[in-house]
Amino acid sequence: MKTRVTELLGITYPVIQGGMAWVATHELASAVSNAGGLGIIGAGGAPASWVREQIQAAKKETDKPFGVNLMLMNPEADEIAKVIAEEKVKVVTTGAGNPAKYMEMWKAAGIKVIPVVASVALAKLMERGGADAVVAEGTESGGHIGAQTTMTLVPQVADAVSIPVIAAGGIADGRGFAAAMMLGAEAVQMGTRFVVAKESTVHENYKQKVIKAKDIDSEVTGMSTGHPIRVLRNKMTREYLKKEKEGATFEELEQLTLGALRKAVVEGDVMYGSVMAGQSAGLVTKEETCAEIIQEIMTDASKLLK
Repeated sequence: MKTRVTELLGITYPVIQGGMAWVATHELASAVSNAGGLGIIGAGGAPASWVREQIQAAKKETDKPFGVNLMLMNPEADEIAKVIAEEKVKVVTTGAGNPAKYMEMWKAAGIKVIPVVASVALAKLMERGGADAVVAEGTESGGHIGAQTTMTLVPQVADAVSIPVIAAGGIADGRGFAAAMMLGAEAVQMGTRFVVAKESTVHENYKQKVIKAKDIDSEVTGMSTGHPIRVLRNKMTREYLKKEKEGATFEELEQLTLGALRKAVVEGDVMYGSVMAGQSAGLVTKEETCAEIIQEIMTDASKLLK
């Protein structure tokens, strides 16, 4: 399936894997790229040295294009931005801010820049700043979220910019892919479905929590702090939401979630860890290889789009 996104990135299928912190390691990224999509290494809050190691490991595992997701709030964002340029990674996606100050350096290195946006205004700003495409991410997605739904955000962003739009948030199967195309997207980005891929290195407890999730199992913590995060409900979220309701301070709430994502992903603590997943978790029912996931989505979507 050819779209402006497949042409731009040199990939076979318009499917991009989300750059999830602690989850999107070189193993997952290279597997998605080898399956014809675009794999992404999630820098999250990691140091620049770790990001370089991950990029070099991915280069050994795939000769296909892959990307890095840079969280602009990362204290080492400047160093990571340089590493991305030095390693000549094909694509960079960015979250939590404006990547304007790195644009010139990345463009000089021939890197395609795709910011994640949660509003039309930000999408327009990114296009003016030289972005090659944008990921319009709806509130259905896991982790840090905006307020607009994918259903309403994607068509409005597609109308507002001339660069390609990639839809994200709540997409986990061929139906979601086909719907995104109808809304004006030219590719999709998926996180939750790839969390449970066979090549994903997340703890088995985390995978099972996603696979067993029902439609109502996702909750949003941090609404009062201005940093809303979508996770699957557990003891930690219940405690967090209770404290949030009682008017706990930002510091008190921070203490509850400090290191909570690592606790869930690496240690498998799905009671007190932060099990980030989108509302599409209810659609994710089995562990498959990245190739099987992409093939199934493309086959189903092609039938529907016909």
